[in-house]
Amino acid sequence: MANTRDVAVGVVGGGPAGLLLSYLLNLQGVETLVLEARSRAHVEQRVRAGVCEHPTVELLRGIGVGARMDAQGMMHHGFSLRFDGRDHRIPLTELTGKCTTVYGQQEVVKDLVHAHEEKGLPIEFEVADVALHDLDSERPRITYTDAGGVRRELRCLAVAGCDGAHGVSRATLAATRPRVYTHDYPYAWLAVLARTPPVHGELIYANHERGFVLHSMRSHEVTRLYLQIDPREEVTDWPDDRVWEECRLRLTAEGFGLREGPLLEKSIAPMRSVVVEPMQYGRLFLAGDAAHIVPPTGAKGMNLAVADVRRLAYALRRLVRHSDPRPVTRYSESCLERVWQVQHFSALMTGLLHRDPAADDFARKLQLARLHNLTTSRAAATSLAEHYVGLPFD
Repeated sequence: MANTRDVAVGVVGGGPAGLLLSYLLNLQGVETLVLEARSRAHVEQRVRAGVCEHPTVELLRGIGVGARMDAQGMMHHGFSLRFDGRDHRIPLTELTGKCTTVYGQQEVVKDLVHAHEEKGLPIEFEVADVALHDLDSERPRITYTDAGGVRRELRCLAVAGCDGAHGVSRATLAATRPRVYTHDYPYAWLAVLARTPPVHGELIYANHERGFVLHSMRSHEVTRLYLQIDPREEVTDWPDDRVWEECRLRLTAEGFGLREGPLLEKSIAPMRSVVVEPMQYGRLFLAGDAAHIVPPTGAKGMNLAVADVRRLAYALRRLVRHSDPRPVTRYSESCLERVWQVQHFSALMTGLLHRDPAADDFARKLQLARLHNLTTSRAAATSLAEHYVGLPFD
């Protein structure tokens, strides 16, 4: 085929997982090419996760892409659980010696794209018709159409599928009939960006009889709010006045008041958990949302992708640089223990904070008892804090 190129690792997907994997591999002398279906502007502007765990922050600093994060990110040493109209602070740093950093996923993407540019590392945006071939061989191939309409082929030693839950990588692996574990929650989130300064220095996770709300931020000027809603609702069901009124009701606490401002964005996110086992087939390796989805309550999605990528970078370096296939054969197995730990934590936080429409008064009392235990038992709070700031990388 004309326009054929050889590269050690073809990376499908230019989000944080794919970009971080590509950068890590190139730092270790492994050549990559990142293929992304969307435009550069799109991936740099789409608002997603905003909380970086301690291990994620340390990794980004360690590879030299953390300067802007350190300058603009907001270090959080705790967060509030609000229920019964009162705040109960979980002091993360006091309990663990660590903290989290609020720094948007789109900002991490910008930093990684810039780092690729500085080193002259290739990223192709706006590609189409991506297809994966010969994955059960030692020379898999990727065919695609580039932004100029030219049909191209990559010949690789491995393919990294970092293109999300609806990308070609998971769809291709699905043909091998992996085990897919799924759970759908009986509620969704209305996600809102507001141009108004946050009114609290840390995140507030509020359990209210009307439903969950999270008060977060993306900067010192932009507030991020998430409201539990019925999954059958549409964005049009939530005019601005209704959003602010519901936030006021659910965030009610003595001495607390919201600052209203223009709403810049509204979207609805379903709440579900997904795990694909195994996370690999032949020379195709899934990472991030392509392999698993967690409900966003625990702020784990991007951080779990970072943990995948760290393991995969090591395994692929061993394969490419040392002709050692053993780490790649164990890649899925080595990731899944952490994946299920994170699923457990995310499900715990989700069940703890949301109002299940099918739950009775007894279940409500049990939920409040669990919240009281977390905020009165140092041992329980420490366990929560350890998982929240991020389990250490192995």
